[in-house]
Amino acid sequence: MSRINKNVVLALLTLTSSAFLLFQLYYYKHYLSTKNGAGLSKSKGSRIGFDSTQWRAVKKFIMLTSNQNVPVFLIDPLILELINKNFEQVKNTSQGSISQCTFFCVPRDFTAFALQYHLWKNEEGWFRIAENMGFQCLKIESKDPRLDGIDSLSGTEIPLHYICKLATHAIHLVVFHERSGNYLWHGHLRLKEHIDRKFVPFRKLQFGRYPGAFDRPELQQVTVDGLEVLIPKDPMHFVEEVPHSRFIECRYKEARAFFQQYLDDNTVEAMAFRKSAKELLQLAAKTLNKLGVPFWLSSGTCLGWYRQCNIIPYSKDVDLGIFIQDYKSDIILAFQDAGLPLKHKFGKVEDSLELSFQGKDDVKLDIFFFYEETDHMWNGGTQAKTGKKFKYLFPKFTLCWTEFVDMKVHVPCETLEYIEANYDVLEDDGLIVEVWKSLFWSPDWPTL
Repeated sequence: MSRINKNVVLALLTLTSSAFLLFQLYYYKHYLSTKNGAGLSKSKGSRIGFDSTQWRAVKKFIMLTSNQNVPVFLIDPLILELINKNFEQVKNTSQGSISQCTFFCVPRDFTAFALQYHLWKNEEGWFRIAENMGFQCLKIESKDPRLDGIDSLSGTEIPLHYICKLATHAIHLVVFHERSGNYLWHGHLRLKEHIDRKFVPFRKLQFGRYPGAFDRPELQQVTVDGLEVLIPKDPMHFVEEVPHSRFIECRYKEARAFFQQYLDDNTVEAMAFRKSAKELLQLAAKTLNKLGVPFWLSSGTCLGWYRQCNIIPYSKDVDLGIFIQDYKSDIILAFQDAGLPLKHKFGKVEDSLELSFQGKDDVKLDIFFFYEETDHMWNGGTQAKTGKKFKYLFPKFTLCWTEFVDMKVHVPCETLEYIEANYDVLEDDGLIVEVWKSLFWSPDWPTL
């Protein structure tokens, strides 16, 4: 009887303990968790990854920029790609409704943001506040290239990059400046002698190896890993711009030296031609951009940019280059619809194509199509009277952005080599003062 009583007592104690545990679970689920704003049914477990160094650094940085009204947006290519792949998920996510850090917790050394400098009203003090929040910050400055054409202002320095490090993760804040061609520009991240090269792994930075130019993006606010951030409305367009964003400045100092030695033509005729040529270039750019056809300044127009940062007044035309693989069958119709009738067409798509369109005031638009071989590029020319075909040979080149007559346009990055291949160049004290075309004729080509 004694043994039975002990078993009964033991069973009752076990039952009581189980009931108490169940009551605790019920109490936590229906009272405490509701009181704290997160029910078990919604949390789906613990928040994963939100204790990572990357996420904490980004969170603090967003808090800083939000409190100080610093106009920033996310430009990190890796994260923008991930957001684009999971955009529906991001779009439908509200702040605090996520359980796992998916984007900002991806292992990396930097997270890149852009600062819209022209919208920044309270620059003073934010650097000190960032350091008070635990960041170690570095500011990179250099002279403003937009003022290189003005002697009295050419030494003015502007901020180009900020790097703020928290523990082992750094925020790279790329300063975007507004340019007159309605685009955004950032400068080269060039380290001065006093800067600690071991502060961060600078070689891993995705922005700053060279100056860059970008279309002005339309922005939208989204919630990413529980943090509200601005991103480009078309993330992939921005990502695709990054590897092709390299920018080179016009050689303002050399242009000033050229005009000191050789007076600029400021006659009424010259000014009228430059105005008409600029309008023609703007119309051509608008037409080609609408077609999705990339182009660059070529021949005399390219020479004018390189030598004097302006249109050569006696050139009488506008010259553009296009890779033949970018040719579109409706290009002639598009220009005609834009009010530029076809003046002449030489060659064929598969062989030395050249198009010429008539602009207003007797200013002509010449488009040369370039063909790529194993070790060089070339474009063809045709002698109007005889039909003989000529071949211009060029070393292989890549394209860079530049600013020309208040426009963002492409030029060959290897500009001098390009010009030298296109012309015989006469120099005087390092200044290109005159050119003659070099024609390479292939007798094997049939006449037209």
